Amino acid sequence: MSETTGPEAEPGSTSDTDPGATEDVPRAKGAVSAPGPDGRPRKVSRRFPLFTRDTARPEGGGRAAAGDAPAPARQWPLLSVVSLVGLGLLLTAFDVFRVGTLLIGIALIGGAALRWALPDVGMLAVRSRFTDMVTYGVLGVAIALLAMMAQPSPWLVIPFLDDTLHYTI
Repeated sequence: MSETTGPEAEPGSTSDTDPGATEDVPRAKGAVSAPGPDGRPRKVSRRFPLFTRDTARPEGGGRAAAGDAPAPARQWPLLSVVSLVGLGLLLTAFDVFRVGTLLIGIALIGGAALRWALPDVGMLAVRSRFTDMVTYGVLGVAIALLAMMAQPSPWLVIPFLDDTLHYTI
């Protein structure tokens, strides 16, 4: 790339650093966006715009399968998490509360693992990779722990929680 200035670059101006440059190619220095309406490169600001006109896709928000694959195959990470959550809700509705809610927690933990392991997860990517992993993971662990501590006869007993409850009430 040549080292002439941005919007001031005249068509036909060349630089000493690019001896093979033709005289009719405009060059710009620094951050450059797409050409403007006149065909010359525009210099862009690094500041955030006052009004947002577009949003960037989350990192990893690409398709999980090729574009020619059918829609369910492209979104398999999201469909697997939603299917497990749906099965957990169905089990909860049929009075298998503990197993159903545990399955919901495991599905969210699996969503966090998919978000971490796969480069493209489709619509499972909502925010940045770190934020998605923390959100899915914390909610999944919390739901799984609450499912295991549910009364009567909990599968998991954490002694200090009982003492904390007695001291707060």
